[in-house]
Amino acid sequence: MYNRQTLIEKASKALDKKAAIGPDINLDEFDKAPVLHKYLDEAELQNLPQEEKHQLLMAGVDVSGLERGGTFIQKDTSVVHCKSKQEGIEVLPIREALEKYDWIQDYYWKLASVETDKYTAASELSLHNGYVIRALPGVKSIYPIQACLYLDKQGLQQNVHNIIIAEEDSELHIITGCSTSPHTTKGIHVGISEFFIKKNAKLSFTMIHNWAEDMVVRPRSVAQVEEGGLFLNNYICMKPVRSLQMYPTTHLVGENAVARMYSIIVGSPGSEYDVGGRVYLKKPGNRAEVVARTITNGGKIVSRGHLIGEVADIKAHLECKGLILKGGLIYAVPELEGHVDGVEMSHEAAVGKIAQEEIFYLMSRGLSEDEATSTIVRGFLSVDIPGLPPKLKAEIDKAIELSEKDVM
Repeated sequence: MYNRQTLIEKASKALDKKAAIGPDINLDEFDKAPVLHKYLDEAELQNLPQEEKHQLLMAGVDVSGLERGGTFIQKDTSVVHCKSKQEGIEVLPIREALEKYDWIQDYYWKLASVETDKYTAASELSLHNGYVIRALPGVKSIYPIQACLYLDKQGLQQNVHNIIIAEEDSELHIITGCSTSPHTTKGIHVGISEFFIKKNAKLSFTMIHNWAEDMVVRPRSVAQVEEGGLFLNNYICMKPVRSLQMYPTTHLVGENAVARMYSIIVGSPGSEYDVGGRVYLKKPGNRAEVVARTITNGGKIVSRGHLIGEVADIKAHLECKGLILKGGLIYAVPELEGHVDGVEMSHEAAVGKIAQEEIFYLMSRGLSEDEATSTIVRGFLSVDIPGLPPKLKAEIDKAIELSEKDVM
């Protein structure tokens, strides 16, 4: 049961607890006070300034709502738009869910722990909002739901908690974008996300980050996949950021449950990324894949992956590939952990540079050196994600294409 007082007590004790990995951040540097913004209907969304619409689009959010099954937008601490357009798929602010619905108590802080570190603690003690997206049993997304967490106020600490539920036999596709306004340079985003993929359900979750250069980002997410369920988790970050640290964890708790995690990260000068993914394979027939593509133009990237096989008859693969273009650091940390006979796990890690002969070959075919390099980078970033609907795959490709010119 949801007990606010118990959570507050646990969070208060953990408020000074540093994260196990990643640089520590002084939360006192940031403002946590609520920021009020008016609610926007669909017409008002369309009339946003062009530069704001561009920022949202770079994070995968189309304010026109075309080919979207619903939209959630939170600006600073205020929910400015929230609507589902498909029957059987619910989209609502989490504070509203906590106030109105008893069923949310079965999900809130059930996978993530409020006492993990100072960031989880801060998100509960000063919760601003966040979203709940749920597909009811047997319902399948026609179009993806889009959600955006947007920072406009300089120096703000945005605290959110998201819950995503794919009920039994449902299919849910979500594009979530995080971004700052054009004039915002500094702030911190603390985001808790809990994913529940029920029996024979499918959830694809694509997160696109479009932050400012002095942003600090601390997502904390945990997923649970039941029997026959599939969780596709895609992450794209091709923009500068001061510090990003996350290590999403997935628990495969039902037989034949599957998790696939794909990430594309480009590190810019002065940016630090400590990212990865961890999957626990707990039942026979579990399958997992963690694939990372990283490029540094002078940033520091730590790329982690951890697969834990707890029973026989599981298969898992970990792949970390990095490309150094203009200096910087890529540190790959692949971990395989087998607890019993009969596990089948593998990993592949590689860090290098573009081969000069590849550039010369493309130049011999009529491309300039910049065009040749861009073509190779585009191919490196192209990751085949099995199981994605074609329209969602096209959205991911579009997001990469929009950001690609900044990679060079």
